[in-house]
Amino acid sequence: MMPPYVIHCYQPGCPNEAIYKIAARWSDGITSELKTYGLACESCLADWYRRSLAKQATCRRAPHETLEAPGIYRLQRTVRDAQLQRLPELEQRLKPAT
Repeated sequence: MMPPYVIHCYQPGCPNEAIYKIAARWSDGITSELKTYGLACESCLADWYRRSLAKQATCRRAPHETLEAPGIYRLQRTVRDAQLQRLPELEQRLKPAT
């Protein structure tokens, strides 16, 4: 068995371990998955979440594809995407004012 490894924050130069996954549910009508926008530590989360919202807003989709708004999930070792805990309160707190 391989030893656990550290999953680092996606922010260039950030040495911290990622504890959040910013992702959106995507489907082509047949399969469904979480589309990952970034993995972030506590201090980089707000920036990565805002970037993810902006990136998703410009994403082109085929007529049969669906892509939900990005959400923030608690990253957990050995847990599959479908079982990750979504954190809507954190999303509300970090969502930019419109």
